[in-house]
Amino acid sequence: MSNPIASQTRLSVSRSNRLWIVLVLGSLASFGPLSLDMYLPALPVLANDLHTTTSLAQMSLTACMLGLSIGQLIAGSVSDVRGRRMPLLIGLVVYAISSVLCMFSPTIWVFLGLRFVQGMAGAAGIVISRAIVRDMYEGVELTKFFALLMLVNGAAPILAPIVGGQILQFTSWRGVFLVLSLIGVVMLFATVLGLKETHPPERRSKGGLTNTLRTFGGLLTDRMFMGYALTQGLVFAGMFAYISGSPFVLQDIFGVSPQIFSLCFAINGMGVIIAGQITGKLAGKVSNHRLLAGGLAIAAFGGLLLFISTLIGAGLYAILAAFFFIVSSVGPVSVATSSLALQNQGKTAGSAAALLGLLSFIIGGLVAPLVGIGGSQTAVPLGIIIAVMEIGAILSFILLTRKKA
Repeated sequence: MSNPIASQTRLSVSRSNRLWIVLVLGSLASFGPLSLDMYLPALPVLANDLHTTTSLAQMSLTACMLGLSIGQLIAGSVSDVRGRRMPLLIGLVVYAISSVLCMFSPTIWVFLGLRFVQGMAGAAGIVISRAIVRDMYEGVELTKFFALLMLVNGAAPILAPIVGGQILQFTSWRGVFLVLSLIGVVMLFATVLGLKETHPPERRSKGGLTNTLRTFGGLLTDRMFMGYALTQGLVFAGMFAYISGSPFVLQDIFGVSPQIFSLCFAINGMGVIIAGQITGKLAGKVSNHRLLAGGLAIAAFGGLLLFISTLIGAGLYAILAAFFFIVSSVGPVSVATSSLALQNQGKTAGSAAALLGLLSFIIGGLVAPLVGIGGSQTAVPLGIIIAVMEIGAILSFILLTRKKA
């Protein structure tokens, strides 16, 4: 059934500030890749500076991912009850402050704690931006708008490591977190000045712990929703494994510089944007289910290629080709699963978006440190983990998202 409030909002946006909304929401949804990717070229340097191991340095990714997971759960459910703007503004303030504090971390343990807080705060931008899109759109338009956001959101993984690599030419890894703090401040002002409330009081859920638990209970027992959420989570986990392991594989094993690593990372990010836009163009002509199946096929091919390449020592170019397919698959998978999972979750879009993001970051946070268990001179654990994630995503899609006869 069509949502009249969504129809009015869609009409208003299309006539006035649609571009501004795309830029703001796309940027808010980018807090995950910005927080994770910008300091990737500095991971080896960070490990040396804080006198810690490769695995503990990678654990800073896990700490941020866990913060992103828990933060989405809190911000998403609160936004269903209190509206979208206030939880978002609070998250942006905390993000800016925690990013500055990360600069002054004296030890890896302090840094890990602050990364967790930074992740929790940044999560508000990710989950609430998704909920706002669902407030405004539905059906094919929802899929197309998610694809449109990919133009902005997909640019973050491209630009973040490039900016991070350039920052390292002038300062240490600590300067990266000053830039992240400034981004938080800019987004705070952009939200205050240009983002209206899209979840009016008459459409909000009732507050209270019991109602929140009931909402999440309903989502957890929804087979189709969980199928799409788990499928997305496993594909994203493969990407997070790539994010965690690729700096060491490319720089330590193959000897590329931080700047060349950033370029390779950017090329892979272009794959996300291109694949996401193709998905948006095909929306309405090809079913979301088939679009998702296509994205999963790309993911599985990349995962198996990486696994075989690491086992036989196929060399740098084979590894780079596998990385490209693995990362590019995130475009169609993200667009299709987000649309399919949120399609029937109008009133509880915040909670649904939170659970969708929760699985991605929890699974990703658990597998990220595992890629370093063999040390920084082998890529075999990375190949195994990514292949398992991509195959698991296909199994989840096949077993959980089929409609009952």
